[in-house]
Amino acid sequence: MIRKHSATLHGHRTSFSLEDEFWDELKRIAGDRQISIAGLIAEVDDGRASDSNLSSALRVYVLRSLRGGQSRSDNAA
Repeated sequence: MIRKHSATLHGHRTSFSLEDEFWDELKRIAGDRQISIAGLIAEVDDGRASDSNLSSALRVYVLRSLRGGQSRSDNAA
């Protein structure tokens, strides 16, 4: 199921929609890295291309993480 989530990034509220499986994996990645989910989302947001939306960037981040291609958001989308 797709759910809407909200976060505050750099002092501004934003929202994004993710399937539960992507959300669960983001929480696992944040836990493995010992950072907050908000901190992980901010990293992905900071590293995404300006023409990419946050929901897509988060999905790509999870996919790359699962493929073992990245542990940080350097190439988030």
